[in-house]
Amino acid sequence: MANTFKNRTLRAVGTVATDVGVVVVADCQTTLIGMTVANITAGVISVTVTLTDSTSSGATPAGPYVTNIVKTAPIPTGGSLVVLGGDQKVVLMTGDKITVTSNTASSADVIMSFLEIT
Repeated sequence: MANTFKNRTLRAVGTVATDVGVVVVADCQTTLIGMTVANITAGVISVTVTLTDSTSSGATPAGPYVTNIVKTAPIPTGGSLVVLGGDQKVVLMTGDKITVTSNTASSADVIMSFLEIT
């Protein structure tokens, strides 16, 4: 099995939920190992990061399900929020996606690191 570390970046995320863009391919295990959201404005912003689970997970009714990782978390001017890292990990399944939304237009930069095991 091969291990590949990767990252995705987004610049100036705003008020529309934006997919970070991690693509989970078949026969691959993907684990999110870090995510930081930085405030690039002159004021305090609030961000929400969600996981959309594309599977039903055996539940009725079937998915997709949207779950908050953080909801309206404040980030001060010049600051950042570490959403994932350290002991916090998230496993993605095929079709899952991570989205970021801010309460302010063009206000947040995002870096997300992940490990693919193929």
